[in-house]
Amino acid sequence: MLSTFLKRLVDDQSGATAIEYGLILSLIVIAMIAALQGVATTTINMWGSVESKSVAAMTK
Repeated sequence: MLSTFLKRLVDDQSGATAIEYGLILSLIVIAMIAALQGVATTTINMWGSVESKSVAAMTK
């Protein structure tokens, strides 16, 4: 009885698919975070430029 249970437990593959999907999802999230950090840096620099030009235009 115990050996049958262990054999079924070792042969069970139902959780493997969920783990694979979880790993794929985590890789996608990591790639998105890396891409968004680059976009965030560019956006911050752009708004800094807009701010400095606006301040310069208002002081003329």
